[in-house]
Amino acid sequence: MKFWPRTLGGQLIAVTVAAVLVSNIAVALWFESTRERLTESAINERLVDRAVSIATLLSAIPAKSREQAAAALSSGPWRFRLHHEKKILAPPPMDPEESQLAVRAHAMLPAKDQKEPVIVSIRDPQGRALPPGKLRRRRLGALVDMTLPVVRGTQVEMTFVRTPPPFLPGQLLIAALVAMVIGAAAAAYISRRVARPLSQLAASASEAARGGAAARVPEEGPEDVRRAASAFNAMTDQVTRTLERQRQLLSAVGHDLRTPITAMRISAEFIKDEELRQNLQKNLEELQELTEAVLTAARGAGWENKRKIDLAATIESLCSDLEDMGKPVTWESHVAAPFLGRPAEIRRAVRNLVENAVAYGQRAHVKLADTADHYDVIVEDEGPGIPEDQRDRVFEPFVRLEASRSGETGGSGLGLTLAKAVAEGHGGTIILENRAEGGLRAILRLPREAAPA
Repeated sequence: MKFWPRTLGGQLIAVTVAAVLVSNIAVALWFESTRERLTESAINERLVDRAVSIATLLSAIPAKSREQAAAALSSGPWRFRLHHEKKILAPPPMDPEESQLAVRAHAMLPAKDQKEPVIVSIRDPQGRALPPGKLRRRRLGALVDMTLPVVRGTQVEMTFVRTPPPFLPGQLLIAALVAMVIGAAAAAYISRRVARPLSQLAASASEAARGGAAARVPEEGPEDVRRAASAFNAMTDQVTRTLERQRQLLSAVGHDLRTPITAMRISAEFIKDEELRQNLQKNLEELQELTEAVLTAARGAGWENKRKIDLAATIESLCSDLEDMGKPVTWESHVAAPFLGRPAEIRRAVRNLVENAVAYGQRAHVKLADTADHYDVIVEDEGPGIPEDQRDRVFEPFVRLEASRSGETGGSGLGLTLAKAVAEGHGGTIILENRAEGGLRAILRLPREAAPA
């Protein structure tokens, strides 16, 4: 949904405000419906009681004063007129509501007057008769005519203007606004207690995923959130201790491996057979390179502290060094590219991509592209490329695809594994795609972050 808030706090406030609004609308509709029914009943009770009381009062007044008394009693919505009909007329047809009012009024009359009928007629404000069956609540704005006997041969006709009670939208609106403000404030308070620890937990988890040191999450807020923060802190502590022990073990293993390899290389110098000596030295060099690659890959990313570097200058320096070593590498110059990262890891990852391009694609063309969100280190070669179904597999340790790319050996098969680990340690990724004109394009994508001053 386009306008639905994305944060937990925003959603909680929106749901609370919507619930308060809907509940207020429902209460207002129920209140208005109930008020109409209660008002109708109260008005009818008042109407019958007043009509019977006036008829009884007029019966006690001398005949010559009744007209004057009826005029004096007419005020506001009430009008009283006397009729002198000695012959008792049959009542006209009445609908159920009119009949109900007539029966109630007839029952309240003195016994001497109950022989004559009570006639009730309900009309619209213009005096037109309302059709039977019209909703009673809609008749609150109607005229009610009620004719009751006073004395024999004299009747009083009462006309009452039954007006609907005033609707109170202003008060209901104010009450709804106050309820929504209070509900939103309460939701904001609860969401802050819940969302702030979760946001800190998410930030720490993201930093850990990028290879950084995850900050401890404050164990505060509701019980569920505190347990989650406590579990996350315990997990990061355990992971930190495990990684530290792993690095210490790898450092010791690396030292123990380098020492015998160095001793073997020295001993190889005393072998008189030239061919045997060269083969042995070549094997020892390959063993040493494999050892260094395994140790570097196992150590992974994150061992170096981040600092502000010029990414373009770092890559240009690497390409110059490889070019000086006789590698067919070209660099497309780029303006300064400030980046917060681990320079040794970045240099190693780019070097692996460039060496792969040279080994499998004859040459490497390196350039740097940037957007508002990220940097792309692009390495292109002129080899046969990589089949699409093999692009994920080449990142696995010790996997080489010489048959699909080149007949030459491809090293230890750890270059792309290490490059991907470095990219993910910086919150980035590596993209492999075949070029339309032939060759492979490897893209090291790194998020563009502002380095602290």
